[in-house]
Amino acid sequence: LDVVKFTSAFGYWLMQKNAGTKPVIVVGRDARISGEMVSNLVCATLQGLGIDVINLGLSTTPTVEVAVPMEKANGGIILTASHNPKQWNALKLLNEKGEFISGADGEEVLRIAEAEDFNFADVDALGIVREDQSYLQKHIDAILALPLVDKDSIKAANFSIVVDAVNSSGGIFVPALLEAIGVTNITKMYCEPTGHFPHNPEP
Repeated sequence: LDVVKFTSAFGYWLMQKNAGTKPVIVVGRDARISGEMVSNLVCATLQGLGIDVINLGLSTTPTVEVAVPMEKANGGIILTASHNPKQWNALKLLNEKGEFISGADGEEVLRIAEAEDFNFADVDALGIVREDQSYLQKHIDAILALPLVDKDSIKAANFSIVVDAVNSSGGIFVPALLEAIGVTNITKMYCEPTGHFPHNPEP
């Protein structure tokens, strides 16, 4: 119920900010056990408001932050509870710049949620959900294009790096990034995105 209520409030707030246009929201999630279920609820709720959704599926917080401006979207929602235990999940809300919404904006979203001051679309005006699995590579390409990223120096340093991803989406994204920037000695621990944390996920 909370997932639907707060997604509705955030989506409706964005619709009010972008009156006269059909908003687009980017959604991505980590590998928590509840992640797919929560993502389905979020995407369907936004669709019901009349908002178009770009669903990145398994992703990371910074990847969703990068995808929002790349897609010229009106906002983003990251489904993750970060370092909290596996039974938790949450919505991280982003503005059109791919940045976390401000405290003042958050207060307005909370007000809308508590008042249930939102309306859903007519059946002819429902949003559409588009799947996009391309942002792992797009994010890596954007990092490699940064002038301060010196792939040759990183490769020459011959770093050895251990990645412990507690079986979440970092187990896909972090090794892929390390390989792309020239790290070859990577020890992977718990990098299967099952959502079953083998230990306390506190970093």
